[in-house]
Order: sequence, then C-alpha cells, then structure tokens
Amino acid sequence: MKDKAEVLAGAGDNTRLAHIGNDPMDFHGFVNPPVVHASTVLFPNAATMENRAQKYSYGTRGTPTTDALCDAINELEGSAGTILVPSGLAAVTVPFLAFLSAGDHALIVDSVYSPTRHFCDTMLKRLGVTVEYYDPAIGAGIARLMRPNTKLVHTEAPGSNTFEMQDIRAIADAAHKGGAVVSIDNTWATPLYFKPLDHGVDISIHAATKYPAGHSDILMGTVSANAKHWPQLWEGNLAMGICGSPDDSYQLLRGLRTMGVRLERHQESALRLAEWLEGRDEVVRVLHPALPSFPGHDLWKRDFKGASGIFSIVLEGESPDRFRAKAHAFLDALRIFGLGYSWGGYESLAVHVNLSDRTICKAPKEGPVLRLQIGLEDVTDIRADIERGLAAARAA
Repeated sequence: MKDKAEVLAGAGDNTRLAHIGNDPMDFHGFVNPPVVHASTVLFPNAATMENRAQKYSYGTRGTPTTDALCDAINELEGSAGTILVPSGLAAVTVPFLAFLSAGDHALIVDSVYSPTRHFCDTMLKRLGVTVEYYDPAIGAGIARLMRPNTKLVHTEAPGSNTFEMQDIRAIADAAHKGGAVVSIDNTWATPLYFKPLDHGVDISIHAATKYPAGHSDILMGTVSANAKHWPQLWEGNLAMGICGSPDDSYQLLRGLRTMGVRLERHQESALRLAEWLEGRDEVVRVLHPALPSFPGHDLWKRDFKGASGIFSIVLEGESPDRFRAKAHAFLDALRIFGLGYSWGGYESLAVHVNLSDRTICKAPKEGPVLRLQIGLEDVTDIRADIERGLAAARAA
C-alpha cells in the first residue's frame, strides 16, 4: 500500500478523508475496520507478558479500532501521536494535567471555552497551578506575561462564543522562547481549515463530538502532539487511565469520511446567513471571522483555509435590563433551530451566550449575544426561522 500512501499524501481533503486511518487489506478487504471490544489481552508466554513485547497489551492502551482512528487524526494533524478521551473537555484537561505541576504558571486566553475556565479556576488552582488570563489580541506581546515558571500557554482561535482571532504563530514563538508548551483548542476549524502544528503549536485539541462525529450522538475528544511532546502526553494519559471506547471510535471514524463535504455546506450556509444578518436592523453586530467587517478577519484570512458553521450575533438590546427578555423571545420563537449547547451536528442550534466569567473580553454592551450553529437544512428554511426569532425579539 506504499503507492497508495504516496498518492494520498498529495490528494485533496475529501479524497484523504475517504481513505485514511486503516488499510482494508489488513482486515480481509473490508473497507471499515472491525470494532474490537477489549480489556484483557493474552500473551503467548511469560517473557512477552513481562516486557509487553507485543503490539497490544491491554484495552486502555489501544485496539485496532482506536488505532485506526488515531492514525486518521495523525494524518490530518501532521502529528506524532494522538490520544482519544471521552469528551471535548477531557481533551483539554488531560494535557493540562500532563504538562503542569504545582508551582507552575499557565497563561490561558480570556475567550476560552467556559468549562476550561472552570477547570482552571477550581482543579488547577487546588493543585497549586497559578492561572492568568490574557487578551486574545495580545500576539507577540504575550512575552511580557511570561514568567520563569510559565509552563503552558493555551490558545483558542477563534475564541469561544465571541470568535476573537489570535496570532497563533507570534504567540507560539514567544511562548517557546520562554520554555512553555503551547496548546490550542482547534474545534471550530478542524485540521481541514487550520493545522495548528504547522503554526508552532505543540498540542492540538479537538472536541471530536462536533464536526468529526457530525451527528450529535458521540462524545469524544482527541489530543494530538508533535514529536517533542508526544511521549509526555502519552505517559500522562496512561497514568490517568483515560481512553476512548471502540464503539465511539468506529462511529467517529465513519463520521470523518463525510466531514469535508459537511464542512463545505456548513461554511457556505453560515456565511450566507451571516452576510444577510449584517444588514438587519435588529442585529448590532455579527461575530464571524470570515466577514471583512470582523476585527480579526485579516488573521483568519492569513492563516485559515475556511470557516465552519458557527457564529454569534449581538441583538439590539435597548437597555441591559431588556437583554434576557429579548434573547428569550428570539429563542422561543424558533422552530427549525433546537435550543442546545453543542454544535457541529447536522441540525441547527441556538443558545443565549453567558459571558459573565470573562475578565478581559467582556460581554458586548449593545445587547445579548446569541450563538447560532448553522446545520445542514436548506438555507431558505433556516433564514425564515431566524426571521421568526428577530420578529419576536423586536416585539418583546
């Protein structure tokens, strides 16, 4: 299969997604890998058992099913290794625990996924790690925040809910000069639209629950590392005994096959709707990095190959005491959109964003922020549903 690997190396995204991760000839020609359910693995003799001198030794250390998924993710990320964990949040917390110790200092972007902030403010604090939040627009200026004990700089581009962009290369270069590991939550873009390790990042994190799975029925996270940091990530994960299940890995690998074509549809529909919403009087701002009006658009255009299907709008709120009523009126009028906290699936979702935990990137003052996940429905129907929401908000 060497010839096939060489062809795939130069192939397009959808071609690669259709073929990476496993060799059908390893499994009698079946195009999908088998689902191997495993805990105990037997050894042929005591010496092999003592030295674990065979490919598989216990279910937590991998199976043909989980390895097929890890191989596929490594192909997409350009990484030395990938671990599978049970959720997107675990994909953040496991590397934090693997690379941070008591007495360390960590720099976390202020527009971070809010459960990540909760973990930092509770568990990391209790374990003796000092956490400092920084402005996503800081760029190379992050060097001013580096301390002798700064061991990790965490990024997220674009930022959670408000979509601030970051100059990842400038941040990574400054962090590395100070001896810190650089991680990123790259869930929004996926490795199809942004490859973090090519921009200086050491650890790439994904809530694979979202676009890789794509069908709102799988919980899983992936963490991929470059060659320098892979051994420590792998050892940390083994020490905690955290792993992804074979059934979910199989479903996720199947979802990967169509991720490229789904992302194209998500991107196209979301951008059409974002452009339309910019012209609505009820909307003060549209927070979408692919819009030329967005403050971080130039960074997005420089570094990213595309945009996914999630963005936010800031409604005209009249006065702060009206924000909640306006947001709830909008949400309750929707019929196509579901009200739910996830995204990346086939269906459109909406949520009133809570930004009360921010310390630097404070909530917009003009009105409530509504996050819209644009699904695979017809744009005409999605637009009509948003119009229902806008009419209800206007009347509230």
